[in-house]
Amino acid sequence: MKIKKVATKTEFEQIIASEKYLILVDFFATWCGPCKVIAPQLEKWAEEFDDVIFIKVDVDENDEAAEAYAIQAMPTFLFFKGGVKIDEVVGANQDKIREKILALK
Repeated sequence: MKIKKVATKTEFEQIIASEKYLILVDFFATWCGPCKVIAPQLEKWAEEFDDVIFIKVDVDENDEAAEAYAIQAMPTFLFFKGGVKIDEVVGANQDKIREKILALK
């Protein structure tokens, strides 16, 4: 499955509310080094886990969504299921993110 880049807070909220699958949201910035490092791994996971929805939110382009979830560090990964935030990982810790995907999906 491809990673979807979300441009507006409204679009973000619609996806979160409508999906029954686990959603992993990557709050990132184009200038963030760790964000660039983990991006290829996210692409691999998006292909591997076809029952998980992957979304990217650029905090500089979509600051409303970032503010709504009090995002203060990049990357921050939020996990949603049934429209509800169920977990998060701050930082580019690949092992921890994969562990959460496997546990929550």
